[in-house]
Amino acid sequence: MQKASVKDKVTKLLGVNSLDARLSLVFIGIAFIAFLLGGILGLLQGLNRAGLLELPAWLNYYQVLTAHGVLLVLVFSTTFTIGYFYAALSHTLGGLLPKVRKMGWVALGLMVIGVVFVATTIIRGNASVMYTFYPPMQASPWFYVGLVFLVIGIWVTAFGAFINVAHWRKNHRGEHLPLLAYFATGVFVLLFFGSFGVTAEVLYILPWAFGWTDTINVILTRTLFWSFGHTLVNIWYLTAVSTWYIAIPKLIGGKLFSDSLARLVVILLVILNITGGFHHQIIDPGITPQIKFMHVFMSLAIGFPSMMTAFAMFAVFERAGRKKGAKGLLGWFKVLPWGDVRFLAPMIAMISFIPAGAGGIAQTNFQLNQVVHNTMYIVGHFHLTLGVSVVMSFCGAVYWLVPHLTKRVLTPAMNKIGVAQTIIWTLGMTLMSGAMHWVGLQGSPRRTSYTTYGDNATALGWDPYLFLLAIGGTLLIIGCILMFYIVFNLMFLAPKGETEFPIAEPEEDALPTPKWTERWTMIIVLMLAVVAMAYVIPLVDMIFNAPPGSPPFRTW
Repeated sequence: MQKASVKDKVTKLLGVNSLDARLSLVFIGIAFIAFLLGGILGLLQGLNRAGLLELPAWLNYYQVLTAHGVLLVLVFSTTFTIGYFYAALSHTLGGLLPKVRKMGWVALGLMVIGVVFVATTIIRGNASVMYTFYPPMQASPWFYVGLVFLVIGIWVTAFGAFINVAHWRKNHRGEHLPLLAYFATGVFVLLFFGSFGVTAEVLYILPWAFGWTDTINVILTRTLFWSFGHTLVNIWYLTAVSTWYIAIPKLIGGKLFSDSLARLVVILLVILNITGGFHHQIIDPGITPQIKFMHVFMSLAIGFPSMMTAFAMFAVFERAGRKKGAKGLLGWFKVLPWGDVRFLAPMIAMISFIPAGAGGIAQTNFQLNQVVHNTMYIVGHFHLTLGVSVVMSFCGAVYWLVPHLTKRVLTPAMNKIGVAQTIIWTLGMTLMSGAMHWVGLQGSPRRTSYTTYGDNATALGWDPYLFLLAIGGTLLIIGCILMFYIVFNLMFLAPKGETEFPIAEPEEDALPTPKWTERWTMIIVLMLAVVAMAYVIPLVDMIFNAPPGSPPFRTW
């Protein structure tokens, strides 16, 4: 016990473990390389979708769309999440165990192998199936082999996190796991258990992709995918939320609103998350209305921890503002550090989540979902949630996390560039996502390249909105380039110095956190029980009362 305590003090004094920092920095570096490449592909896709760019014969729209989705939805978000939370575990738990650090490098190697398989098949034009990789469209079998490596890599990082947390708990009996490590535990629990469905799907697809079986159960594969796909979205969200609770109060001179509330948010998102997948399948045949209604309720239930977070964060803002002398109903709003990009970027992320979350709730409604499901509205919603709420939170964390890990500092000049990047990105995403939402309501379909449908009057009416989409995409690539430069600067060029890892402290009169929040076995059992309630009956029905299987299709 004494040794662990001394180790904690030494780690806190030194600020960062260089071996742990190197691992996190490589993950984060790969994340922003994928971010830049995905942004370039996104620009090509947007210009083509607006009818302003004709892609060469060797690079079709669906190839670009698949690569864009894989790079940003899978590679960028996952590698940043792992790098960020491994840095968090290192900082809050007294360093990573040597074997956990080795597991992190092994996982990185497995994920790189997976990306090479996936990227090669996409580049060769053999996997233009988009990141959802729905059957009956069939990619090269090596595309799915690459996905297997990616999932195994994710599992290795999750087990590494669990080992490190278990070691800390063993040496700190009776203590609460530090809040940031608590968020990390919740995220890795979701990454591990949430990926079971997509793993089963990929293993089911592989014999079909290799030609060993002739047909495949399409509705089963879609259901298995969305048990993971929906969870993945909320893994990014939970990662973003952790930066809101942990870092922002410290950066603005405030305090953590409630440790207990923050842990309850994690618990609710872990228990309720996986079961929301069916709301992506509301219009799918082969699923009974009763099952769909149950999943709609579960999807809506996820809104409660989001509202708890909104209440907690605005309470933090108001209390911090009043400590600085703010008066009146909204006087606190004026004294927030809007010129500090470490605050500005995640604050915009939080504000954007209000319409993004409301749009998500609207889509969970049966009737509204049928109106917008296969339209650009969904793409706009996705870009608002991932492209602003998540990306701006991740970028906000970069401004203090990367300098902390590299023992450098964020200079006033780089802060100004960061503010400019944040404004450009926000304006670009507002134009693009707003145009996507509106043109989707006009009936413009998603997942299709540009076409006028034979100069149909309705299709021609979409063109002005698609032009706004292209303008937004152009601004976004500028934001991508600036962000990549900022990350590079903070890693290699910024002046040497000490940057704090901002950890918010609780209020002086805060109530003690209940002990039951540490019972992870109970939390996981409840999660599995809810998942079983949601999925066992429909999956059994899909397997034993399967519709006729589908042969493979190649639509590109």
